Order: sequence, then structure tokens, then C-alpha cells
Amino acid sequence: MFIELGHFAIVLAFALSLVQAVVPLIGAQKNWSGWMQLASTTAVLQFLLVAFSFAAITWAFVTSDFSVLLVAENSHSLKPMLYKVSGVWGNHEGSMLLWVLILAFYGALVAWFGGNLPAPLKARVLAVQSMISAAFIGFLIFTSNPFLRLANPPLDGNDLNPMLQDPGLAFHPPFLYLGYVGLSMSFSFAIAALIEGRVDAAWARWVRPWTLLAWVTLTIGIGLGSWWAYYELGWGGWWFWDPVENASFMPWLVAAALLHSTIVVEKRETLKSWTVLLAILAFSFSLIGTFIVRSGVITSVHAFANDPERGVFILAILTVAIGGALTLFAVRASKLQSNSVFSFVSRESGLVFNNLLLVVATAVVFFGTIWPLVAEITTGRKLSVGAPFFELAFTPFMVLLVIFLPIGSILSWKRAQLGKSVKTLRSAMILAAVVGIFIWSRDTGGRMLAPVGLALATWLIAGVIVDLTSRARLGKIPLAQTLRRLRNLPRSDWGKAVAHAGLGLTIFGISAVTAWEIEDIRVVNIGDRFAVGGYEFQFNSVNRMPGKNYMADLGHVTAFKNDQIVAELYPEKRLYQVQRMPTTEAAIDTTLTRDLYVVLGDRQEDGAWAMRTYIKPFTVWMWIGVMVMSFGGLLSMTDRRYRVASTARRKLPDAVPAE
Repeated sequence: MFIELGHFAIVLAFALSLVQAVVPLIGAQKNWSGWMQLASTTAVLQFLLVAFSFAAITWAFVTSDFSVLLVAENSHSLKPMLYKVSGVWGNHEGSMLLWVLILAFYGALVAWFGGNLPAPLKARVLAVQSMISAAFIGFLIFTSNPFLRLANPPLDGNDLNPMLQDPGLAFHPPFLYLGYVGLSMSFSFAIAALIEGRVDAAWARWVRPWTLLAWVTLTIGIGLGSWWAYYELGWGGWWFWDPVENASFMPWLVAAALLHSTIVVEKRETLKSWTVLLAILAFSFSLIGTFIVRSGVITSVHAFANDPERGVFILAILTVAIGGALTLFAVRASKLQSNSVFSFVSRESGLVFNNLLLVVATAVVFFGTIWPLVAEITTGRKLSVGAPFFELAFTPFMVLLVIFLPIGSILSWKRAQLGKSVKTLRSAMILAAVVGIFIWSRDTGGRMLAPVGLALATWLIAGVIVDLTSRARLGKIPLAQTLRRLRNLPRSDWGKAVAHAGLGLTIFGISAVTAWEIEDIRVVNIGDRFAVGGYEFQFNSVNRMPGKNYMADLGHVTAFKNDQIVAELYPEKRLYQVQRMPTTEAAIDTTLTRDLYVVLGDRQEDGAWAMRTYIKPFTVWMWIGVMVMSFGGLLSMTDRRYRVASTARRKLPDAVPAE
């Protein structure tokens, strides 16, 4: 009965979403207060109804109710509880329900915390958000119903894909969806601004926290996915340029551009049309990612395989949402003109250059991702666009971005002197050059990735420090005053500094592990001892160990450095009993300077075992950088300007009750 109530609740939420999509828009146009206030009420009710539906399907998974088709296909009674819960979103239907839940959650957040918004703008934002909800709830109900019952339930379920039975994959999708779907709020604010015909500093202050929240959660989600791929798949990599990875990376890049663009609108009330366009594009790439993942048009190791009907439905949503938004932008963008001017050398110009690099980099990833599909449609040939293309085409734009970030951050608004700014950063330049030359002199292999990458990371982090110390006038005023100036800097400025430093740490980790990684593949017998990159590894044993819902061959490897034991490693080969699917569990010993990474391969006919061993320098700094970037975003969100309406719009006439 609980599952039927959940089904009924999602149908009610669909009906409410239609009401919320229409009535507040009319109220905002007519300035009827009651109709506008209905948006908040319906947004909260819609969230509660969807949350109840989600709780119902979660309960079915937790209690192993195999009369529900979704549970029977994606769960098993022996599965650990964590994976019973994560099994809710480990499939197409359940993950779409999570998608809808997060959509409704963001709408409810605006209803609860949007008290500083003008009533007409708030009503329009919630109405646009509900249009998106209506489209996806309709998609869920009519093509992907998670509440279907089985007339003859099986005794047990088909289990969850073993690759998804991992803590990283339990938490990765919710964070990713919070980012993906969170960009719908930036989209809703942009469409509401186009309808209203008004974008100003206050609008930028209202939209920026929602974009920050989406960007932070998307950053965490991408980081978790990369970390999972690194330790779970056993191939030793952390990014594959897979279409589904790219689907999350593209909106992240555009959201980063949007965050920088809103600063210009807030400070100088210029780039209004461009900022609105970026808000539309950010969520558009989220929709494109949803289509890529769920339509089956592009092959991916972790896309949902679905029938064409679903792909056509998503394509229709994508066409209406993106096409409608861009059409409205074309019609109304002229109302968002700005009279502000700035010189070629200024903070505004620096942020424009930053935006162009991020958008062009996004375009490179987009065309590389869809080109195999275009080629197959137009020529009938199956092509593969892999890491070499993306690394060659994408990297130069990121290098330019990193080179320019410290310079752009230190330029003055409206008009700046490039020579003066570069002089301020002279110490950072010298330090970066020294680091690059030192690494190059020590890197006897002649590879330039390490010296260039580490020089760029140093330049970015040192640039952050120089920016902060120059603003605090270190060495020019007493130290107590310097510390007071640092303490009084806005949290958004501290957040920017921390996020840029986090990017530098990530670049450091990527450059170091890519340039200096050592890989060894061999067949070893139990008792063998072999050397890899200054370490020795002794293969001690392999034992058969039972898990809760799998059997594992558990290896034992001891790592030595200068004849001293530095790590005990236990790589696994698991076989999940229900789906008869093997998985690899790499054994990793991590320090701040290196990872020892051991993968147990297949047993050979003579009793020996295949084994892959890696020495990966400074790998952990990639994910430390991701965490630091995310913390920087959260720090910016706590800025008082985004918690309190510090710049109010000119007061509009009071709303009137509907006649």
C-alpha cells in the first residue's frame, strides 16, 4: 500500500507543478499578491509530495519488497544496507526520481529563503522552476514509472550492478545531481529576468549563491566520481574523457564562467546579456548531459541503456527548454543593455577573457563528445574520440586560463595599468620560473609536462598569496593593521582565493602523477619479490574469502623501501554471486607524496597470478585540491552580501489582491 501512496503522491506533485507553472506567472503580470504567494505554497507542497514518493521507493528497497519491479531488478536481500539505499538511484527510474526530488528541493529552498526577493521575481522564478519539474515528473510518470508492481514477485532480486556497490558510487550521484539540477535555479532566475526585462546588481547577488551551491556540489560530485574510478576500476586512471564524465564536466566549466560573470554584473552592472546567456547555457549542458546518459545514443561504460521512447521524450524536453530559452533571450536581450564602459586593461576585461576561455574549452569537450554520433549519422562510420584528442585540444585553453588568473585577479576595475599589476606579481613569476627550471633540470626524461604543470601550479598559488598580501599592504603598514585588513576582507574574496589555490593544488597533483607515474605489469608466483621504482614488493599469498554477497580472492602484498616495510596491501578479485560479475578492488597505500597501487589480475594456468603495480607520485593532491576548491565556494556563500539583501531595488508599487 505504501508504494501505491508514493505513486499517488508523485501524480499529485505533477498536478501541483502545472498549477505552479501557470498561476504565479499570471499573478506577477497582473501584480496580484495572492496568486504570486501561491508559488511558495505549491513549491513546498510539491517538494513534500516528491519526498514522500522517494521515501516510499526507498522503503521498498530497504525492506526488499520484490513485488516492486524496480526493486526486483536492482536489489537483493543479501546486499549491505548502504547499497540497498543507494540502489534507489543506481538505475534509470530511481535516479530520475532523485532528479525530480532535487528539482523540487531547490524550489522549496527559494520558497523558504527567498524572502528578500521582490514578489514578482520570486513568483516568476518558482513558476519557471515548476515548468522544469512538470516536464521531468511527466517523463517519470509516463515513460519511467518506478512504482510498477509484479503480479508474481520473485523470491529474491537480481542485485545491483556490482560496479555500483561501493561507497564512492553511493554518494557520487546525489552530489552530482545537486550540481546538475541546481543549475536549474540559475536558469530560472535568467528566464525570470528576461520576462521582467531587468538585470541589475541585486539580481546578480540573488543568483550567485544558487550558482555557487550548484558549482560546489558538482565539484564534489565530479571529484567523488574521479576518486571512485581511480580505486575501483583497477586501471589506475582517474579521468577517461568518457561521454558521461564529459556530461558533468561541461556544465561545471560553464558554471565557473557564470560565477565570474555575475561578479561583473554585481560590481559594474555590465555584461548583463552575457551573464543571462551563461545561466541558460549552464543548465542547457545539464540537460544535454541527461540526454547523453539516458538516451543510449552515445556508448559509455556507465550510461543508462534505455529504449528510444525515453530518448525522444528527453530530446523533446531539451528542445523546448533550450530552444524556448534562447528564443526568449533573442527577443528580450536588448532590454538588458548597459551603459558602463571599461578599458581593454581592466578587471572587467580580465573576467571576459576568463569567460571566453572557459566557454571555448566547453565547446571543445562538447564537439569531441558528440562527434562520434555526428560521424555515424552522416557517414555511417563508427569513430572513437579519446583522451589524446581532448588532452591536445583542451589543455592549451586551461594553460592560458591559469596563466591569466592571477593577473586578472589583481587588475583594477574599469581601468588598470598592466605594467603595475605585472610588477606586483613579479615575485610569483620568479618563484614559478625557478620551480619550473628546477623540475626540468631534475627530470632526465626530457618531458615538459612536469616542469610546465608544476610551474603553473606554483604561479597560481603564489599569485593568490601575492593578491592577498598586496591588498593587506604587507610590509607597508604595521603588521597588526595588515592582519586586521586580512580579517576584514569579504568572505567572497577569501572564497575566491581559496578556490583558486585549490585549482593550483589539483593542477600540481595532475601534473606530477601524469609525468612521473611508474607502471609495472608482470606474472608473479606466491613468494616472489620484485622491484618497481625504488620500492620492492613481495607477493605473500592469495586466500579465498567470503563477503556478504560475493566471494573474493584476497591477495597479500608487502611493500619495502630500503628493506623496511612501508605498507601491507590487500588487493582483491571479487565475484558477485547473483550476477556472476567479477570486479577488481585495488589495494592502495596513500601518503602525501605517493600512492602504492597494486591490482591483482587473473590466475594463470600454472598457478601464478597477473599483477599490476603503480607508483603514483602526489596523486592525493588532486582530490585535496578538489576539496579546497569546494571549501572556497562554500566560504563565498557565507558572504554577508549573499545572506542579506544589501542592495535593495527601487521599491515597486504594492501588489493588489486578485479581483
